[in-house]
Amino acid sequence: MQKTSIERVRSFNRLVSQRIGALNDSYLGRGRPLGQARLVFETGPDGCDVQGLRDRLGLDSGYMSRLLRTLAEDGLVSVDEDPSDRRRRILRLTEKGSAERAAYDRLSDDFACSILEPLREAHRERLVSAMAEVERLMNAAAVTIGIEPADSEAARACVDAYFAELDLRFEGGFDPGSGGYSSAEKTGAECFLLARLHGRAVGCGALKALDDATGEIKRMWIAPDMRGIGLSRRLLDALEAQALELGMTRVRLDTNRALAEAQALYRKAGYEPIPRYNDNSYADLWFEKTLDTGDQPGKSSPISR
Repeated sequence: MQKTSIERVRSFNRLVSQRIGALNDSYLGRGRPLGQARLVFETGPDGCDVQGLRDRLGLDSGYMSRLLRTLAEDGLVSVDEDPSDRRRRILRLTEKGSAERAAYDRLSDDFACSILEPLREAHRERLVSAMAEVERLMNAAAVTIGIEPADSEAARACVDAYFAELDLRFEGGFDPGSGGYSSAEKTGAECFLLARLHGRAVGCGALKALDDATGEIKRMWIAPDMRGIGLSRRLLDALEAQALELGMTRVRLDTNRALAEAQALYRKAGYEPIPRYNDNSYADLWFEKTLDTGDQPGKSSPISR
């Protein structure tokens, strides 16, 4: 990593933390620090699951508990057991908390205006566009990829979304029960990877063994709102890394002619066209890549443990 890049990130962090008031004990003049104010805002008018909120914000459980205790003591929130699942806790705003959230909303709008108003229109547009790009790329950097059970709720949701998209894009639709996509075939996977952003599953991919030396990559899917930020390549790299860990020396995959983006991804990643190797009726193109089994010093694993 270049030192100049690290210095630029640190300079940006210092500017933002100062400009948004993260250093103040009273965020937006409401008498509480940014952490407490953020929880009031994120709870929302309909309440939320405590664990889901903690995952989304990436907070330590102890710190989260302290924040919630302080907000509850101030009469802003209540934390109750979920009647349908006693393991879950539901966070809700009280009437006082809802009024506080509305106040933060108004002050946050005013603060945003104070940043934009001094700029000319062209510069405002540049700043807003730059902020959107920074947010998008920081979300990309926050995505984790890890091995999870293929039959988990999140995994099934991703695969279902993948199948639904294929049904829309394939000429004549798509039937998960045929063409090598049946649910029974899932159990042959050597591993199933999930990509997550702040706890939300945003992508998946599976690796199965065709023989001792050959793996097959299946069910690669990225949520539409997470495309265009390099996540597909990261997921593909992670699947290849897992294949290497399992002692495989090559990987294969197939794709449909309608999936032009997938074809471009595979070719750019070093996959070469090969003759048909399976009986998948939905496949029009088949690819193979020989994996680099040499040492790669300094390269971190793309898979979370």
